Formats: sequence, structure tokens, C-alpha cells
Amino acid sequence: MDFWVSLLQQLTENAIAPVTAAYVIAAIGLNIHFGFTGLMNMGQAGFMLLGAYGFALTIIYGGGFWLAVLVSILACVVFAAILGIPTLRLRGDYLAIVTICAAEIVRMVGRLAALAPITGGSTGLVGPTYRGPFTDLSPLGTGSTTILWFTYPNTDPGSGNDWWTRIVSWGLVVVLLALTWLAMRSPWGRVLKGIREDEDAVRSLGKSSYAYKMQALIIGGVLGGLGGILTVLPASVQPDGFSRTLTFNLWTIMLLGGAATIFGPLLGAIIFFVVRIAIVQIMGEFIPTSILNTQQTQALSWVFIGVALMLIVIFRPQGILGKKKELSFNA
Repeated sequence: MDFWVSLLQQLTENAIAPVTAAYVIAAIGLNIHFGFTGLMNMGQAGFMLLGAYGFALTIIYGGGFWLAVLVSILACVVFAAILGIPTLRLRGDYLAIVTICAAEIVRMVGRLAALAPITGGSTGLVGPTYRGPFTDLSPLGTGSTTILWFTYPNTDPGSGNDWWTRIVSWGLVVVLLALTWLAMRSPWGRVLKGIREDEDAVRSLGKSSYAYKMQALIIGGVLGGLGGILTVLPASVQPDGFSRTLTFNLWTIMLLGGAATIFGPLLGAIIFFVVRIAIVQIMGEFIPTSILNTQQTQALSWVFIGVALMLIVIFRPQGILGKKKELSFNA
């Protein structure tokens, strides 16, 4: 009984963790790309890493918090423009090829030993070197607070595993979900859906599909950058943590919750983290280490997630919250 109570506590703690909120925001950006506009962005991890580096390096070199956020946003805007200008007039698969390659280029540049004095190389940048200005904004003070079974420091400059980071992360999720809902109900959002379903029809109405796709690519990329900032606030900037696997996880989250839905990224992210932790903990409790050790259990959990994604794509491609007609463009 103690195991199941402890498991429930761990699952709910992961559900409200800052990194879960970061994945929700990055998946919202990916949903704007693919779900609402039909853009095959396979390099969202690159936007996240650029956002993380822009934020961290600006603070390390003397900039304030808001300047760091602005630099992060501008870096993602420039990155999106560089990717979109040569590809958005072509077929969608060209964008997929370019984005996955560009994301890997960003990661490998971050790992370069020659740039280690700036980017930290393969070891990255540690959190305490850039977390200070964010922590200084906290009005919560010192001490800790317990809500239900969640007990965290109010403000923790050492690790960022505190209430302040959670409040900011999930508050931003709420704001971005509301803005996405409003945007997709606006004429601008309806044009994006029109491009997704029939780009030629949109052009026949005098709309520039290229301009709208560029706007969607930039906005979704900026959300990826914000997700990157939130990912590294309670941790560190590790370039290898923003690999192709991260983009795969974001696609899993989006498709699981439902592409072209407002709350799909939120539901998908929570289920993604909760189910994986549940698989690891249950196998670790009931399967002897002589059969599966901890490392093998971790690897097997990813196998299960991959199988689950294949089953979703085969039997419910619209996801949990999605409507099948919303994916008619991809049929």
C-alpha cells in the first residue's frame, strides 16, 4: 500500500513539475506549426536550445532577465526566418528535412570544444550562473510551503525546484493556451486552418499563404524558445538534452493529446510524463533486478512509449481530444 501511495505522490509531482509545463509550451508551438498550419517542423528542439542559450548567455554576460527573454525571442525569430525563407514556398517535406538538420547543427555547434568558453561545450552551462535574475523577481520570500502533499521551497536559487518556478511556468501555460484559443478563433487562425486544408484555395482568395506560414513558423518557434527557457531554469543548459529525441517526445505529446486542439498539448504532456514514470516505478518494484536492472527498465519504458505512439497513429490518429476531420488534410 505504501508503494502505491508513494507512486501517486510521485506521479502528481511530475505532473506539475516545471519541465512538464515547458514541454506543454513547446508542444503548443509545434501544434501551431503542424496541427493548425500543416507545417512539418521536425526541429523544435533547435528552437528550444536557441531559446535556452540566448537566455542563459545574456544573463551570464551581464544582461537582465527581461533582456535575456528578448534576446531568446529574437534568436528564435531569426532562426525561423532563416529556415522558412528558402523552404516555405516548396513542398512540406522540404521544411521537415531542413528543420531536423538545422536543429542538429545548433546542437553540434553548442557542443564544439572551440566554443566551450562561451557555450560550455558538451558539459553545458550550469543553472546557478544564470538563474539569479529570475529568482530575484520572486515575491514569495524564503521558507517552504506545503499544499496537499506537495512541499517545496518558496524560492530556491540553488536548484529552481520551488513554488516560484512552478507558478511562473504554469501561469505562462494558462496564458498561452488562452491566446492560442483566441488566435485560432480569429480570422488569422481561420486562414492558417485554410492553408492546412487547401493552400490553393487560400491563394485564390488573395491571401499570401507564404506570409501566413512564415508567421506561424515564427510564433511556434518563439514558443519553443520559451519552452527551452523553462526547461533549463530548474536545471542546466545541456546541448545533448535538446537532441532529436526531444523533438520526437514533443511530437508524441502533441499526437497523444490531439493535434489541432487547444488542450491537446497540455493533456499529452501530463500523460506522457506520468505514464513513463509509472512504467519505470512499477517495473522496478515488481520485476527483480536479476531480470531487469534500472538502466534496462528505463530503456524499456521508452520502448513502450514508442509502441503506444504507433498504436495511436494507427487506431486514433486524431489523438485523445482531436477530431478526425481536423486531420483530413493529412489523410
